[in-house]
Amino acid sequence: MLIVHVVIMGCGRVGSTLARSLEDRNHTVSIIDSEPDAFRRLGPGFNGDKIPGIGFDQEVLEKAGIRRADAFAAVSSGDNSNIIAARVARETFGIQQVVARIYDPGRAEVYQRLGITTVATVKWTADQVLRRILPAGAEPDFRDPSGTIRVDHIPAPEVWVGARVGQLQEQARCRVAWIDRLGEGVLPDRDSVIQEGDRLHLVTREESADQAYEVLGRGPEHEG
Repeated sequence: MLIVHVVIMGCGRVGSTLARSLEDRNHTVSIIDSEPDAFRRLGPGFNGDKIPGIGFDQEVLEKAGIRRADAFAAVSSGDNSNIIAARVARETFGIQQVVARIYDPGRAEVYQRLGITTVATVKWTADQVLRRILPAGAEPDFRDPSGTIRVDHIPAPEVWVGARVGQLQEQARCRVAWIDRLGEGVLPDRDSVIQEGDRLHLVTREESADQAYEVLGRGPEHEG
């Protein structure tokens, strides 16, 4: 299993739950909060780094290990703080997997266009964030009761941008159930072209998932 380092801003109920969930999966965590008392929510068994400070302060982020981080989650109680911190993580430190909690759903599409995944309060759970910041394939969105079929939600791999959905399905032996594109759901057909910024909902057999992700990482094979 690939181990990742995640930096979290905000040690409220969501942030503390997310931090413990990541540790339970053997990932490393640094959590930032402006109120040191907030770290009590983590409990005595938490082994990650607890960094007091403002989550969009670059020095604070450096202390949290942002330069070696694989993902960043901004889950404080303030929209503006979350967006500023998310943009600093993405634009200054180059973190690709960034999630921000947004109370105002009307802002969500704007930030989606900037490449920041946003989750509105009405549908918020730490579990949703977990799936978006772990590596593709690490945590499926859904498994059927028999454990045979899984659904994964992943960013469109760069090597597949410009390819057709039918080609991906044939080579990765999976189905693209739907695509999130610019804040809207799209039902693709075989001739639909995968675009930059798409998020794909893939349906695979559990036994074939590793092979599917190998193909997704390798890119399309062209005949001839």
